[in-house]
Amino acid sequence: MATYNRSHFILEALSSIQNQIYSNWECLIIDDGGTDNTIEVITPILQQDSRFKFLKRPDNYKKGLPGCRNFGLDLAKGDFIIFFDDDDIVHPDNLKICIEILINENLDFCHYQKLSFEKENPLIEKSEISRKESLSKEDIERIVTQKIGLASCTVMWKKKCFSKIRFKENLLYAEEWECYTRIISNNFKGVMIDAILYYYRKHAVSNTGDFYTNNPISRLSKNEAILLILKNLKEKQLLTDSIILYFVTVSLSFKEFNLFNKIIKILDLNIFQKFQLKLFYISYPLRMPIYKMKKRFKK
Repeated sequence: MATYNRSHFILEALSSIQNQIYSNWECLIIDDGGTDNTIEVITPILQQDSRFKFLKRPDNYKKGLPGCRNFGLDLAKGDFIIFFDDDDIVHPDNLKICIEILINENLDFCHYQKLSFEKENPLIEKSEISRKESLSKEDIERIVTQKIGLASCTVMWKKKCFSKIRFKENLLYAEEWECYTRIISNNFKGVMIDAILYYYRKHAVSNTGDFYTNNPISRLSKNEAILLILKNLKEKQLLTDSIILYFVTVSLSFKEFNLFNKIIKILDLNIFQKFQLKLFYISYPLRMPIYKMKKRFKK
């Protein structure tokens, strides 16, 4: 768990971890240089429960979530890994359900569902799994295009998935999207279950909130993540036309012609293919109002 100035939320997050039905765990709390009273707030739980450990991110790991998570990965002793956030709440059956699935079905990762909440703590209901769906590199298109949303806190991994992989520490947004795509493209196999095992707090002071309020650092980070994903998939021969069009459309929605040109360069297209994509790029803003109007008339 990376933390930064969340003294007003972190105790709820730690309490939900302490309430896990499965009890054989360690929780590494990695402080990213916060300046509030987090340590004072959590000292009682650290003294009471030795499974919690509070550490400062050392300077040889870059500031930010990726650096904190990499530091945690390098220290973790267990066979399974989850990255929890310091302002959210975990379902008490989270670890129990995921570990049972990974062991009994000999899988590498388990992706579960999340539910948002705001001021009031969520009503935690009994977890029931009515549907499972296998996930592998054959599903990479749905993962990359985020039809399947592997959020940082909604996946339990076997530690071996990170034996040769770490988060890119220069990314301060979309780092888990880029990292998890690399893992799954390496042929690790998992499952998606429909059980809600995580509750995330909606508020403006977050990486996602920053992105949607046009934080330029977050947008640049997502652009870089897109280019890294493209390079990886091209190298592994997993690129599809749908993935290419998805990224071109993203560059359009960002109004990022530089990103579009970098995408074209990575793809190493012939002249005709470049012309087709550039025509798509130029005509897209003209076609979108027509598309929206058709959808409106269909309703």
